[in-house]
Amino acid sequence: MILLQSHSRFLLQTLLNRVQNLEKAVELDYHWVEFDDVSMKNPNVLLLSVSLPIPPPEAVFIGGLPFGAIEALKAAYGVVVQILDPPRDGFNLTLKLNLGKLPLDEEHRYALLVKIASVREVVLGAPLRVVLKHLSSRTVIPGIDGLLALVHRSKESFFLVPQPDKVTVVFPMRFKDSIDIAFATSFLQEFVEARHTAGLNNAPPCLWSPNPPLELKEAPAEALSANAGFVSFVIFPRHVEGKKLDRTVWNLSTFHAYVSYHVKCSEGFMHTRMRRRVESMIQALDRAKPGVEEKKKSPNSRSFKRLSLKEARANSIS
Repeated sequence: MILLQSHSRFLLQTLLNRVQNLEKAVELDYHWVEFDDVSMKNPNVLLLSVSLPIPPPEAVFIGGLPFGAIEALKAAYGVVVQILDPPRDGFNLTLKLNLGKLPLDEEHRYALLVKIASVREVVLGAPLRVVLKHLSSRTVIPGIDGLLALVHRSKESFFLVPQPDKVTVVFPMRFKDSIDIAFATSFLQEFVEARHTAGLNNAPPCLWSPNPPLELKEAPAEALSANAGFVSFVIFPRHVEGKKLDRTVWNLSTFHAYVSYHVKCSEGFMHTRMRRRVESMIQALDRAKPGVEEKKKSPNSRSFKRLSLKEARANSIS
């Protein structure tokens, strides 16, 4: 299985190029498919704007951002980043990056740039991080009672059921294409079965069901329309200890993208196998065509026959 990277490679490369060429006052204005935007007029100041998925009604957004996002941004970036209020038109968040305040040490500078390139993870994963931090101390967020919906795709959410000793995470899996639905259903069933192998005893328990689990009995009906079933993970305190927290937050935040990636890879692999099979069948049919029995000789063609000694004497006498 291939795990997705948390940072945007395009944004990281843009930041690295800018830091390495600070003396060149070149204006930038980039837009890319992650619905982000980078613009710069001052060589030491860069504006990064982020557009988040449209939240469904059941998700909790405060000021256009998931709860806990502002605190997560300040903790992650410190004095290097300033949050502009209001953000640029058409975006949920605009950050002002002061490249002159980056650490002088090259290793620390690169680590901070990677963190900046992971801004979508920091923002969208902020509520999940808050819930799992409380789990590590075996507490529950004050004021949060029962089901909690978090956005991860446009107008789609996944759900948390926080408890002092565990957090249950439920993903309604939705796909548009009928082929993707079939691949995803098969993939998820195999994914759950793989959890029972000997090497994954410490992994979070995982379940798949075609019907909504009991944890979603309080969820609105429109949020339960999943055509590829429901996947549930049970997260215990041991899964969020120390450095495990960052990995757990990222893996859960991008679980749907992880499944979609492998579904598309499986579909591409099947198409490749089908094309190779068709090509081999065409070659077999070509070899089965009846060939020409005798090739016509051209008028100028000559053939030679080796004569015996007796035939040679007879020809010389005649």
